[in-house]
Amino acid sequence: MRPNLRTLVGSILLVLLTLFYAWLTVAVASARLAESSGLTHLIFFATTGLFWILPAMWLVRWMYRPRENNGSRDD
Repeated sequence: MRPNLRTLVGSILLVLLTLFYAWLTVAVASARLAESSGLTHLIFFATTGLFWILPAMWLVRWMYRPRENNGSRDD
């Protein structure tokens, strides 16, 4: 895949990942933490706020890896 196309696809996927992850986190918090204390909310959102970095890091690494040269030209 060409680097420019990979960057475009990766950027779109990163936005979708962020939106889906935020929706999922809020849905879980609303269903499970409704009666919990503020400290529990703080710990939950701090943890889940940092956890999304793992798939995002993998995606950004994929977006910016060098082009593989397997002998074919696809200009």
